[in-house]
Amino acid sequence: MGSLFRSEEMTLCQLFLQSEAAYACVSELGELGLVQFRDLNPDVNAFQRKFVNEVRRCDEMERKLRYLEKEIRRDGIPMLEIPGEVPEAPQPREMIDLEATFEKLENELREVNQNAEALKRNYLELTELKHILRKTQVFFDEHEGGANTTESMTRALISDDPNKHMGQVQLGFVAGVILRERIPAFERMLWRACRGNVFLRQAEIDTPLEDPSSSDQVYKSVFIIFFQGDQLKTRVKKICEGFRATLYPCPEAPADRREMAMGVMTRIEDLNTVLGQTQDHRHRVLVAAAKNIKNWFVKVRKIKAIYHTLNLFNLDVTQKCLIAECWVPALDMETIQLALRRGTERSGSSVPPILNRMETLEDPPTYNRTNKFTSAFQNLIYAYGVATYREVNPAPYTIITFPFLFAVMFGDLGHGALMAAFGFWMCYKEKPLQAKKIDSEIWNIFFGGRYIVLLMGLFSMYTGLIYNDIFSKSLNIFGSSWQNNYNESTLRENKALQLNPDSEDYLQYPYAFGIDPVWQLAEANKIIFMNAYKMKISIIIGVFHMLFGVCMSLWNHIYFKRRISIYVEFIPQIMFLTLLFFYMVLLMFIKWTTYGPSPPYFGSQDPEIVKTSGFCAPSILITFINMMLFKTDANTRPQCDPTMFAGQIGLQKFFVILALMCVPVMLFGKPYYLMKEQKKRASQGHQSMEAAAENGAAGGAPAPAPRGHDDDITEVFIHQAIHTIEYVLGSVSHTASYLRLWALSLAHAQLAEVAWNMLLRKGLKSAGYQGGIYLYVVFAGWAAISVSILVLMEGLSAFLHTLRLHWVEFQSKFYSGEGYLFQPFSFEVILDSAGQTEE
Repeated sequence: MGSLFRSEEMTLCQLFLQSEAAYACVSELGELGLVQFRDLNPDVNAFQRKFVNEVRRCDEMERKLRYLEKEIRRDGIPMLEIPGEVPEAPQPREMIDLEATFEKLENELREVNQNAEALKRNYLELTELKHILRKTQVFFDEHEGGANTTESMTRALISDDPNKHMGQVQLGFVAGVILRERIPAFERMLWRACRGNVFLRQAEIDTPLEDPSSSDQVYKSVFIIFFQGDQLKTRVKKICEGFRATLYPCPEAPADRREMAMGVMTRIEDLNTVLGQTQDHRHRVLVAAAKNIKNWFVKVRKIKAIYHTLNLFNLDVTQKCLIAECWVPALDMETIQLALRRGTERSGSSVPPILNRMETLEDPPTYNRTNKFTSAFQNLIYAYGVATYREVNPAPYTIITFPFLFAVMFGDLGHGALMAAFGFWMCYKEKPLQAKKIDSEIWNIFFGGRYIVLLMGLFSMYTGLIYNDIFSKSLNIFGSSWQNNYNESTLRENKALQLNPDSEDYLQYPYAFGIDPVWQLAEANKIIFMNAYKMKISIIIGVFHMLFGVCMSLWNHIYFKRRISIYVEFIPQIMFLTLLFFYMVLLMFIKWTTYGPSPPYFGSQDPEIVKTSGFCAPSILITFINMMLFKTDANTRPQCDPTMFAGQIGLQKFFVILALMCVPVMLFGKPYYLMKEQKKRASQGHQSMEAAAENGAAGGAPAPAPRGHDDDITEVFIHQAIHTIEYVLGSVSHTASYLRLWALSLAHAQLAEVAWNMLLRKGLKSAGYQGGIYLYVVFAGWAAISVSILVLMEGLSAFLHTLRLHWVEFQSKFYSGEGYLFQPFSFEVILDSAGQTEE
């Protein structure tokens, strides 16, 4: 649990493995997922490494499996999911059996596919020939007498020109099949190329035909072309070839055509039988493969990952030992050693592996242990930047502050309940939804942040109760604290009627929880009251949030033993923020507790009563501006005190001067300290070697200088100047930035009120059965607007603004985010990424 607040302590280790045991040990480490290996051969080409042949064999096996998977999906055969636990990585000797199995399946399937394609092509040809014989019979029957067919075609060809030779002419013809969409272009080309000396007849084939290459259904037409002479015959055949038309032999005599048709039908029936048997055999092969293909994929990918990892290792001079370097969490050293021991026992090796810790100056990777609940919040932090090693992790605090700040902007009990219900449904149906493996990117974003959505909805319900806002209406649970001294007609007709706390209509007790529901009726000054309330709440929340961020920097300074940073960075920063902005927050609380209505004493001339009334309450904004400008306004209200408490003016001047004095400390403190340290080391460097040796022998050697002492003073000064200006100006801009909490909350409430008044309110006022129909339609529109705009769009807007408040206003106070992520060798991660790539 400690790693949630700060990243895990990492250590660099050197691992010695016997060659025979290396595969099994790496397999155990992959199942464990706690070791990040370093590449010890960065200059070696990938094709020149030791286990490149094994990786190629795995690639080839994966290719064959993808081919099988493609054929299985093509036939719509369901692939069985892996039952129970994921299979372990097979032993190297099992690779030969897997290769033989995949080779056999691929060859058998390819042979079956080739035979099926040849049979389908033959079937297609016979089917087309059958249609040609039927359609051409119709063409021939249209003319009188089968024997005079040629003569009638001759008359058709020469009828256009009476001067042509009318002697006996012998015509030839070709018949074939062409794609239906090519017929117009085909006909034009024949006319132009043959100059009108051919006679074309065509008829559509009603049923689609299957293309044996692509298995697509295509529509074709039968054609027959009559011509005279070999020259036209050659030209016609070339045109048919160019349009990819298929020509078939067609006898001229009717008896020959009938005989051929009978033979074609017999062959088609035989082919149907053979095709059915071929498809059944192919289906059986694919069904058998579908039962194990998921397991095979897992095994091959694990083998490939192991050999790819082994390529990162070095060989010793004896070629019998593999040497690796890896980052491991310090707390998991025993677990890793146990895994290495199991791997050694599995391989049957007698030489135990050796795991040694190494000293290094390299920055270790950042590793935060997460579960399914905290991982979403941790990913929000990683989206900004991975934490520097052992830096304070903002994620545990974000679990509370993120949904809370979102809820301040999205405070509506009704809309929050919708969001919470959606989040609860995703959490409740977590396992079934994960099993579906939906590949929609938007859905995966929502599902990955299901716990964030649930918390945002629950917190929005809480703030909705505080605001007493549910779909722009209020709940009157405890009864209003206001008295009504007006009649009903005044309440309905007087739109300028205001709720004034300084009147006798207000009772001397607050509403039990949240905002009094009577403010829903105050159309004149409701927005004024809610603006003042939400604006001050936003500033208070923002200042406390920033103060907490600055306090987190103290935790970093203490852990990294940066004592000078505590004095010249943390203390001035916390003083600057406290003396100015936290003081402004205190003024708000002082104003709330000092000034207010006093109902039992209305009309009293007691000056003490008047001084604590709302009439004498000062403006916090004007007070703060005057404080920064060392300015005092003239008291225009003599019956009121000019200040909120005794000694306020002097205290404010002292706070401002003290805050301004913190700026040069932040600016010059660290450069001055480093310069002083450098001079001190330079003077110590002039000591003689004997004195240095004596000091060392006496145990009085100077402590090692803090990190960064050798940096150039100019660079340090520039760095401090940038951060000082950023902090000072950022304190003002960041405080103002938290006003987005007020602005978005006001916008959401007003949009909800507009949707209610423009739609649902009119529907509820309608009467009669027409009113019921109208209300049904209006409610559908109001619900659609509420979900699409007020929940989705407003929710997304509030989410992005909350994200900005955490990344900029909060994390900039202590979080540098300059680390790199710990990416261990894990079969689970590899298989998940491979599955997402397939989808």
